[in-house]
Amino acid sequence: MARASAPAPRYDDIGRVYAKHRRPDPRIAAQLWRALGDARTVVHVGAGTGSYEPPGRAVVAVEPSSVMARQRRPGSPPVVRAVAEALPFADDAFDAALGVFTVHHWSDAAAGLRETGRVARRVVLMTYDPAVHEAFWLITDYVPEMLDLPTWRTPDPGAVADIVGARRIETVPVPADCVDGFNWAFWCRPEMYLDPEVRACMSGMAMLPEGLVAERMERLRADLADGTWEARHGHLRRQAAIDGGLRLVVRG
Repeated sequence: MARASAPAPRYDDIGRVYAKHRRPDPRIAAQLWRALGDARTVVHVGAGTGSYEPPGRAVVAVEPSSVMARQRRPGSPPVVRAVAEALPFADDAFDAALGVFTVHHWSDAAAGLRETGRVARRVVLMTYDPAVHEAFWLITDYVPEMLDLPTWRTPDPGAVADIVGARRIETVPVPADCVDGFNWAFWCRPEMYLDPEVRACMSGMAMLPEGLVAERMERLRADLADGTWEARHGHLRRQAAIDGGLRLVVRG
């Protein structure tokens, strides 16, 4: 069995209420599942609590964090405690490999990508474009320190595609009423970021000093109260979806 690396203790700390606020968004799920095509066997790398695992297929989940694994629903697919960088499976053991919001947490992204590509014929990975992601008002106006976190040093989607041998990259729109509480999810609902429990399920916020984040969110609260946020970003409330930098890299 592979030795758990950095992502396990990280999510042992910040993933305690993950299942409550990080529920799969059905529109994002539909795009992911279409990309899986006719794959019958799927390895879900960095599976967490099981979000976005496709129904009607034989799934094996890979997750190093016991805190995350314990939040999986009864009857969920079996979990193998391992890391992406050392997957305990034979070459081409699965029809497809799925990874969602996980590559940026791997201690060695290139090694994890090579392993993911080794164990499956088709690869479906949802990652993000840092150039788009970092232009988010939450970061530029309130917590630019997120850009200094190690999770920001992830390969861009083109590099991910090159490593796994993918030829297709799709944009994954973030809907205005997204139900999966990742960093960009509340791009037009800024009030949600004021909830400490919601922030605790966003690695970019949860990995920063608690006092710093609390102070910046009080600034956001004040900007919402006096109309400053509305003047800067109120036009976002009229959009149905946005490009938050999410990208789907597909091989096969």
